[in-house]
Amino acid sequence: MKLAILAVGHRQPDWVSAGCAEYLKRMPRELPASVAEIKPEPRGSKTREQLLAAEKSRLREAMPGSCRIVVLDEKGDDLTTLKLAKRLEVWIQDGRDIALLIGGADGLDEEFKAQADDRLRLSSLTLPHGMARLLLCEQLYRAVSVLKNHPYHREG
Repeated sequence: MKLAILAVGHRQPDWVSAGCAEYLKRMPRELPASVAEIKPEPRGSKTREQLLAAEKSRLREAMPGSCRIVVLDEKGDDLTTLKLAKRLEVWIQDGRDIALLIGGADGLDEEFKAQADDRLRLSSLTLPHGMARLLLCEQLYRAVSVLKNHPYHREG
């Protein structure tokens, strides 16, 4: 089983890439994780719907076959770290690969979000895309550390 973070956007600053790489290398062998950049659709004279449809197509091409789709969305489930760990445990028991999707500047296609298996909210704050990637990588590692009783996460 694998975790794939698919993020629509341009190349991020080195500190984002380095931070993500650090947390991804800490993931256990049985749950490898990766981050892939999905090229955003050039704006030009296209409507928002056209932009989102093109990006949805690119995301679908990058997703592993028959995977669990988890979208990051401002209206998604607002979880604590411990609740994310429990959710991750359920996903692991399901056995399918997991694609965690971060939309571009215009978000994600509404139909795409409706078809997702899960919707997560990282924060009530508006985050830069690079920060969202890094935060997601860190929280996934933290959730795994909770499941493995590793001392990285300290509660209370």
